[in-house]
Amino acid sequence: MEDAEILLELAQEEGDDSVLRDVEKQIGDIDARISRMSIEMMLDGETDGCDAIVSINAGAGGTDSQDWAEMLFRMYSRWCDQRGFKETIIDYQPGDEAGIKSVTFSVAGENAFGYLKVESGVHRLVRISPFNANGKRQTSFSSVFVYPEIKDEIVVDVEDKDIRIDVFRASGSGGQHVNKTSSAVRITHFPSGIVVQCQQESSQHRNRDIAMRVLKSRLYQLEKQRRDEKLQAIHDGKDEINFGSQIRSYVLHPYQMVKDHRTSHETGNVKSVLDGNLDSFIEAALLSGNS
Repeated sequence: MEDAEILLELAQEEGDDSVLRDVEKQIGDIDARISRMSIEMMLDGETDGCDAIVSINAGAGGTDSQDWAEMLFRMYSRWCDQRGFKETIIDYQPGDEAGIKSVTFSVAGENAFGYLKVESGVHRLVRISPFNANGKRQTSFSSVFVYPEIKDEIVVDVEDKDIRIDVFRASGSGGQHVNKTSSAVRITHFPSGIVVQCQQESSQHRNRDIAMRVLKSRLYQLEKQRRDEKLQAIHDGKDEINFGSQIRSYVLHPYQMVKDHRTSHETGNVKSVLDGNLDSFIEAALLSGNS
């Protein structure tokens, strides 16, 4: 900003239009950097930094929708290339005559899920059908669904500050030594509220090891359940693939326009969007909170 201000003063003093154009370019670059930083600051969700799993499925519309699904796949592939993200096909089901019935692929890159999560929903295409001999206008639907790629391994890390360990005298059977010494162990995990105890061994150290293993197992199961519920909640948000549930429309006839129905962001350059220039739509959705 400082450099731009100095350059602006110079342009005004000398009345130099070429320097003024340089200032305008600098201001444009600064504005773009601020916009990128604003987006990156928003991508602070728990799974935003994850790689993404993208699934595209053809919906109502037969061969036209299968062709449309393939066009969407090409669009996202081009977007990945532009960003330097790595795309890997996981499953590919070709269409009966043309296009694809479905495709699932992974996208690896910084904040891949954070960006692509706003693409989940139904995408509608309106065009003159290349598969209709009568040249009629056809509306086709395909769904895009994006999951965070959560790694299988769940690391259970129990910190000393999060637990309280109590020792007490064991009760019940276990022999004379067990009953006369404080060998039983109880561990309380404050963040989860889980309490485990072990009194089967005569050694306090052994009981503590067993109780800690039980605690870690229960925390592992708790985390797994939480992740499963999160994925189920994401899955439950899927819309039916038909008219009225679309998030974005791509119109090729009778006029040219791509419009996002959540943000009202639109452009007349449909070819550019289908060639992977999606950033303006993704950024608009993120800034509007549609994520």
